[in-house]
Amino acid sequence: MDATFTSKKGSHKGRMRTYTSPEEIDAQMKAEKEKRKDEEEGATVSDSHVEEKLPESDSEDSEDEGSQKRRGVEGLIEIENPNRVVQKVKKVTQLELEQPKQLSRREREEIEKQKAKERYMKMHLAGKTEQAKADLARLAIIRKQREDAARKKEDERKAKEAVTAAAAAAKGLHTLSLNK
Repeated sequence: MDATFTSKKGSHKGRMRTYTSPEEIDAQMKAEKEKRKDEEEGATVSDSHVEEKLPESDSEDSEDEGSQKRRGVEGLIEIENPNRVVQKVKKVTQLELEQPKQLSRREREEIEKQKAKERYMKMHLAGKTEQAKADLARLAIIRKQREDAARKKEDERKAKEAVTAAAAAAKGLHTLSLNK
C-alpha cells in the first residue's frame, strides 16, 4: 500500500491551485508598460546622441546599420539574395491612393470574358458571326415556307369558293329551269 501512496505523492493532481488576483495582473501590466516607455525614451535619447557624434561623410554607412540591425553572421557577410524581399514600412501619407488597384488574375480573366461576350453579342446582332448567318438563313427558309403555305391556303380557299359559287350557280339555274 505504501508503493501506491508514494507514486501519487509526486503527482500534481489534487494540489491546491493558486490564482492571481485581478489587482496583481493590473499591477504587472502597468509595470511592463512603464518599462517599455522607459526603454523607448532611453532609445530615442541614445539615438539622438549617436547621430550628433557621427561625422557627415559616413552617413550612408550609419543609415544602413541604423535602419537594419544585423544579427549573427549577417553583419560580417554581405548577402545578395534576389529572392529576399526587404519589407518597407509605409506611412499613410506615402500610400498611393490615386493609382488604380491591381486586379488579381482571376478578376482580370473574368472582366476579359465579359468583354468578349459583349463583343460577340454585338457581332451576333449585326449578323457578322457564323452562328448569326446560319440563324438568318434558317429564318429565311422558314419565312419562305410560311409564305408558300399561306399562298396554298389562299388558293385552296379561292378554289373552294369557286366550287361553291359554281354549285350555287348550277343549282340556281337548275331551279330556274324548273320554275318555267
